[in-house]
Amino acid sequence: MARPQTTRKKRANGVESRQRILDAAVEIAGERGYEGTSIAAVSAKCGLPASSIYWHFKDKDDLIAAVIERSFGTWLAAVELPDEAAGTPVERAAHMAAGVARSLLEAPDFLRLGLMLALENRPTEPRGRTVFLQVRDIAARKITDVVTELFPDLDEEAVRLLTTYAVAGADGLFVQREIQGEAVDLVAMFEFHARMVHDAALNLAARPTT
Repeated sequence: MARPQTTRKKRANGVESRQRILDAAVEIAGERGYEGTSIAAVSAKCGLPASSIYWHFKDKDDLIAAVIERSFGTWLAAVELPDEAAGTPVERAAHMAAGVARSLLEAPDFLRLGLMLALENRPTEPRGRTVFLQVRDIAARKITDVVTELFPDLDEEAVRLLTTYAVAGADGLFVQREIQGEAVDLVAMFEFHARMVHDAALNLAARPTT
């Protein structure tokens, strides 16, 4: 009778250990970057032996990839456009953008680490970079869906242009926040950015067709 309870306890301990390892990796990577992150440093930070880390993760790159995936999941949940009852299209877009900004403030790791890796060129691409580029594609598709819902009459080229502009602008605002800290109100800036994207969409929609 005691075996199921013991199994559940082991599973819970395993989940807790994994979260401790990921939390420690976030701190180390935030302080030292990808190159400065090591299994030994993560072990010292989380208080678990290296063998425990290797039980959960194949190597450092696998660990960093897991950090990116966990943080991205938090971000992705925020990329939801409120329904029409929430207000006008621009108000709905601004509300969603504010939620995205808050999620980045709570879980910035996938974007912080991902951008570090994306800007590096290595003979062998780290799995963390591959994972970041994959989740970035997912993010872009989510933004594309939002633009298409708000502006169903825009053609594919206009939607692609707006998506690129929206994602690039969000990257820039995040980097600015990383540089200047709390002097940048990320929520307010994301709301402003959403309104700019909305205005750009209106201008594109008003273009004469050829």
